[in-house]
Amino acid sequence: MPASFSCDGGVEMSRPNERRLTGTTALVTGASQGLGRAVALAYAREGADLVLVARRPEPLERVRQEAEALGARAVVVPADVGDPDDVERLAATALTAFQRVDVLVNNASELGPTPMPYLLDTDPDALRRVLDVNLLGPFLLTRALLGPMLAAGRGSVINVSSDAGVVGYPGWGAYGVSKAALDQMTRIWASELDGSGVRVNAVDPGDMATAMHAAALPDDDPATLARPEDRTEVFVRLAEKAPTGAPLGGSPDPSGAAVGSGQRLEAAGFAPAKA
Repeated sequence: MPASFSCDGGVEMSRPNERRLTGTTALVTGASQGLGRAVALAYAREGADLVLVARRPEPLERVRQEAEALGARAVVVPADVGDPDDVERLAATALTAFQRVDVLVNNASELGPTPMPYLLDTDPDALRRVLDVNLLGPFLLTRALLGPMLAAGRGSVINVSSDAGVVGYPGWGAYGVSKAALDQMTRIWASELDGSGVRVNAVDPGDMATAMHAAALPDDDPATLARPEDRTEVFVRLAEKAPTGAPLGGSPDPSGAAVGSGQRLEAAGFAPAKA
């Protein structure tokens, strides 16, 4: 049965021992729809406690209800990760609610103006907004939540990337620049945190039937695209607890948990776990 959540930590719930994320607290940004919602619900099914973040409170509340119906404890924090004050408030709320965040999924993304302009025609303020959400927000939120992870000797930061950060697609300038920078920031965080037990990885989910994809490429047929729900397995594996001091640049271990750091993983390569 779902349980209501008390920020003083007064709710106790029993969960099946076989769930892979029992005892894990995960914060997911952009959790109100698309991939963020799918990852949050996948985490809920595996027993994680959740901090759900997005700008719009109404759809976020619906995801909270879905997560609680799966037996998860969840809090919602309406926030704009492109606003440093919101990021500070978000981190404080998450740590007050659960004392720590074990897994951070930096999923919230800003596409920029549509139809998508060439760089020559991109307004500097639009570029700045994309960078604020897609790069500065993950940097600030990671930095704000690292302290308890380092103290515990373990944690997982997952940055959602895109092939637009690797290939120079015309018209994808602002978004592509932000994702390329996010990939490089992932590698630097991983290098600097090597040996700490905190892993930092990037995941490219590929083309999916989401509102963002429809805005960017409105002529694409959603029926030909992957569902966000089919791209969540890698996020679950990266959220699983790895041995303290997991090595930099490792690969998925025999137990199914991707324990390395500094990787750029393609979600399509991770099949859902068998029941």
